[in-house]
Amino acid sequence: MNIIRAMMIGDIVGAPGLAILDAKLPSLIEEHKIDFVIANGENAADGFGMTETDYRRIAAAGVDVITSGNHVWEKREFWPILENEKNILRPANYPAGAPGKGFSVFTKNGINWMVINLQGRELMSSIDCPFQCFDSIVNAQADKTIVLVDFHAESSREKEALGFYSDGRASLIAGTHTHVQTADERLLPKGSAYITDLGMTGITDSVIGMEPKICQERFLKQVQFQLKPAASSESGKIQGVIAEIDADTGAAISITRM
Repeated sequence: MNIIRAMMIGDIVGAPGLAILDAKLPSLIEEHKIDFVIANGENAADGFGMTETDYRRIAAAGVDVITSGNHVWEKREFWPILENEKNILRPANYPAGAPGKGFSVFTKNGINWMVINLQGRELMSSIDCPFQCFDSIVNAQADKTIVLVDFHAESSREKEALGFYSDGRASLIAGTHTHVQTADERLLPKGSAYITDLGMTGITDSVIGMEPKICQERFLKQVQFQLKPAASSESGKIQGVIAEIDADTGAAISITRM
């Protein structure tokens, strides 16, 4: 059995998240003998969107593919990066004509990795169907590839439904967006690894990576004070999963939370 290892990392939140990624990711890759790394970068620019500098910093830390979600549109000057760089994705189920692409195949060390970025619709924008979008992408793929899915969604129900829907057709399906890591990592019946949410890369003594005081004020006063990433401290972590995959069949062998 030819076992390969994929790491998927939760949403990188602001400058503290980027600093944690810089400091910890290279040693994690070496320690766990990781073959391929995906990270969600849509919150890298002070919690909302990405800049070109953020994008290049994430890639330099050792991330092979950067996924995103609804906040990827926040910085309009970033849209040309979405259009022109291969290893940055936005959700595939946005309507035709939206900048960028939602999936691609990447070859590394002789292995073809297809990364698909999707966005949920329940409690989010009413865009194209992520289930049908997944079908159209996977059904059109003729070559043998390892399929990895970042499903950026609010609803745990929708995430789990897509997990079972794509079971056996993807090696790993991981949810992002809520920044709260779930404890339900598991192997699904047909051989896919799954987790409802990867969590985040940022300051854990926070409210989803943001300053707690500002979040409290928003709820107490019902005024939309501008959120800011939590100040740097000793509580920073990379959260995500490592999946072991049989390169010959695409079936997941194990999934471990970080």
